[in-house]
Amino acid sequence: MFRKFGVRARPLALAAVVLLSGCGAADDWSQPHARPSSIGTLGPGFTTAAPTPEATITPSPGSWDGVRPSAGYRVVLLSAGSDPQTATLVSAVREWAADEQVSLKTVTADDPHGYPESISEAMALQPDLVIAAGNALVDALALVSANHLDQQFLVVGAELAEPTANVTAANWPGASFRGEGLGTSTGYDPASFTPARAAAAVRAGVASVLNGVTGIVIRLS
Repeated sequence: MFRKFGVRARPLALAAVVLLSGCGAADDWSQPHARPSSIGTLGPGFTTAAPTPEATITPSPGSWDGVRPSAGYRVVLLSAGSDPQTATLVSAVREWAADEQVSLKTVTADDPHGYPESISEAMALQPDLVIAAGNALVDALALVSANHLDQQFLVVGAELAEPTANVTAANWPGASFRGEGLGTSTGYDPASFTPARAAAAVRAGVASVLNGVTGIVIRLS
């Protein structure tokens, strides 16, 4: 049973800065939107059976390569932190979105006291998926996501200790921060945040969400 937490309204200048990527019709999210779908299926070795909630799976490399989102997929990139590790994750999400022609908007959380409000800003855009990058967001995500089960989240380069069914994580050894006071499940290695690992985490995580395999941790090698 999860407690209900209210999110206090704060000035937007303190909560987040919302940036729109591009200026074409695809960025007008006020229009009716068809339910997104997966083009392609997960390959052999992604998971041998339906994982249990909060499980950690280790898919075979490349078993997610055949999956991409349908046209019009709407994603909000929610990030916090100016460290090189977060920058690597942000770049990976942007590059994936450009490659797949995803409609991407970004919310940059600048105020540590306003992270829950920043998450609310991301959800208010009504995306198909919120991708979170930055260890600083983990505790706030654990607080907010459990009360918004209709919104799918993907955490890259970190994880929630007790994710609900709408929160999926994609990380690797050295990138498994679980929140303040909990540390990591695999140790922390800043050097492990390479562009290749970050790109694989984004693609594997999105492929899992698109195929309904959510609420788990995807641990890449």
